[in-house]
This record gives sequence, C-alpha cells and structure tokens, in this order.
Amino acid sequence: MTETEIETLPAAEPATILFVDDEANILSSLKRLFRPLGYRIFIAESGAAGLQVFEQNPIDLVISDMRMPEMNGAEFLEKVRAKWPDAVRILLTGYADVTSTIAAINKGEIYRYIAKPWDDNDIVLTVKHALERKNLELEKLRLEALTLKQNEALKDLNANLEAKVRERTEEVRQTMGFLEVAHKQLKESYLTSLKVFANLMELREGAMGGHSRRVADYARRLAQRLGLSDSEVQDVMFAGLLHDIGKIGLPDHLLHKPFSALTAEERAEVIKHPAIGQAALMALENMKEAARLIRSHHERFDGMGYPDGLSGIAIPRGARILAVANDYDAVQTGSVLSRRLTETEAREFLLEGRGKRYDPKVADVFLEMLGGIDSSGYAGPEVKILATALRKGMVLARDLVSHDGLLLLSKDYLLDDAMIEQIRSFEQAEGKPLAIYVRPGKE
Repeated sequence: MTETEIETLPAAEPATILFVDDEANILSSLKRLFRPLGYRIFIAESGAAGLQVFEQNPIDLVISDMRMPEMNGAEFLEKVRAKWPDAVRILLTGYADVTSTIAAINKGEIYRYIAKPWDDNDIVLTVKHALERKNLELEKLRLEALTLKQNEALKDLNANLEAKVRERTEEVRQTMGFLEVAHKQLKESYLTSLKVFANLMELREGAMGGHSRRVADYARRLAQRLGLSDSEVQDVMFAGLLHDIGKIGLPDHLLHKPFSALTAEERAEVIKHPAIGQAALMALENMKEAARLIRSHHERFDGMGYPDGLSGIAIPRGARILAVANDYDAVQTGSVLSRRLTETEAREFLLEGRGKRYDPKVADVFLEMLGGIDSSGYAGPEVKILATALRKGMVLARDLVSHDGLLLLSKDYLLDDAMIEQIRSFEQAEGKPLAIYVRPGKE
C-alpha cells in the first residue's frame, strides 16, 4: 500500500472498530493493518465476547468472521443490529457459503461482505468509505435536529409577537400557500428557499414590512389582466416577492432612507440591488426567469432607468409590470420620495410617469384595476426654467431627474433656498442643465 491509499482519521475523534474472529492470527493481522491508521481497535474471539465489548464501549464499525463456534457471524451481526443499529456491520467470510451470507445480509443488514484472504488496500478503503457514509448520515441527523430546534424557537418567537406582526405572518403564510398550490411539481427545497427569502426581507423591512407581499399581489393581478400565461404570472409573482432580495446586504440606514434623499455615493450602492438580486437567484433553475425580471424592474420606458438602460419593449414585460406595482406601493411607504404619498397621490404619480417611467398600456390597465383616477389635478400652468431662475416658493411640476435617470426630487416638492442651492451645485457638477419644470407656489 502507498501512503496516498491509506488516509488516517482526525486524531481528535478517532473512529472505533471491533474485530470479531475465533482465529487469533486473523485478529493480529487486522490489528497490525488498522492500528497505524489512527483508529481505536477492539478485538473479540467470539460473538459473545463481541457483544460484551459493545456493552462497554461505543463502536462505530464491526468486522465479524462468518464461521465461529457457538454463534456464527450472521447471528452475531443480527444481535448487533437489534441493539446497536448505528454501528456499521461488515462480514468476513472464508468460504463460499451462499446460504449463510444471505442470512447475514437479511438478518444483520450488513454494509458489505469481504472474502478471505482479503486484499489489504480493499479492506482499508471499504472501512474508510463505510465510516465516511456513517459520518454523513450522522451529520444529516444533526442538521435535521438543528432545523427542528430552530423551527421550534421560531414558533416560540412568533407566538410572543404583537398582534399586528401575527397578522402579517398569517398573510405571508397564505401567500406561501398559494405558491405551494401553484407549484406542486417543485422540489421541497425550492419552496423552502422561497419561504426563507421572503421571511428575511420581512424581518428587515421594519415599518415597510409587507411591501414585497403587496407588490407580488399587485403584479400577479396585473399580469392576469394583461393576459400573461399561468407560468408567466407565477414568474411575475415570484419576482414580486423577491424583487428586493438584492438589498439584504445593504446597511439599515440605506434601507430606511428615501431614495430621493440619498447622496450620490449612497445611490451608487442602492442601484446595484437589481443585478445583485438576479445573481443571488440564478443558481435556482426555476427562478431564472423571475431573476431576469428582478434585474430589470428599475428600467424606465424612456430608457433612463438602471442597470442596463433598456427602453420600451426591450424591457421584459414582467419587469414593466413590476415597475408599476413596486412604485405604487413604494411611494406610499416613503421609500422613494421625501414624504409618503396618499393612495390618490400614488395614482397620480403613476399617471405622471406614463410613457416616461412606465409602459403606457401597463400603467393604464393598473390604474383601471385600482378603479381609475381623477386627473383634474393636472390642469394648471407649468414652465421649464433654468436652475439660475429658481426662486423660493416654486413647486416642481414634474419629477426632477438626473441625466442618468436617477430621481433627485419628486413632483410637487416645495423649493426653499437650501434646496435650490443644492440643485444648482448638482447641475454644475454634472456640466449639463437639468430639465426643471415648475409652477408658481404660494408665498
């Protein structure tokens, strides 16, 4: 045998092996072969003696001869299986007794049988592989027990949460129930992953908790109204649930700060999240299409979005749906603008972005789904001016957007001297005049 053919187990926790044979020379040979490998070795010259060793010591693996007086190998291994089922059992046979070997397999449920005379390399590798398999099974049991313990801890935590959180958890559970019905053919690990991702986002959203669930529901209903197939509707809904998964790595102060209030450096970090979200989900085969939608849900219909600057129908239809559903909820939770919009104002925000931020058809169908909008508030003068002409008390008539498509200030923002100075400084740094639309305000 070469050194590479014999691998020792870690010295800290050596495996324990028992050899049972009525021939002393066989036991000596096995001891000489296995002792240098770092195992703890026990020997017994009969089945009865082997059972005594089991009573007194934890045994990981036992190799027993078949032909022994009083109690043969099959009988011995059957007793071992009954009382110590976790011990790996190997039969050593020196004659072609098919009936006895079959009895050992059936009664002792042996891992493998080895014929005498054995090949040293073969028996060493057999033991090595058997112990590796045993360790994998023990690790599986450990992980299952750990998962059960963590699940129980989570149940205890949920049981003590305030009523509002319990209601939200129930809503998430209902959404997960819909996903399970819609995807009966998905593997259990895939469903579990979706639940974990959704729960992680809910835990971090804080005051905005439920945003992903609401976006998923809006997007699902909108996709159905637009005539998407069942599989496309499901992809849109999954993308809605996980559209902000790329934000998990962001610090808390960025998650709870409106996008319009972010500095240039902070925005550079935040706008990475669609691509990060896609990358995080690409390993899941059934999530590849949803991941593609997540990447593009911040693209704009006019081509001024991110991360790829797509425009028009080059933006996946599901992503165009997500953009409308996401912004409608986000402007009401305060994650986009400097103030939270009312439901009516949110609808007006979508109408203002029709053909610019959003696919006109998608926006129209969504507004129809919500029950329409009173557009009378859009009547009134607006004028395009230079930053140098801005005055305190003016109100933005349209969103103020950078040349890269980033929202700087939202429509209806009341300008003061400090903000006017910031706009002028930003325009000077950009080197290009901004498209600024204002209407007179009340002094």
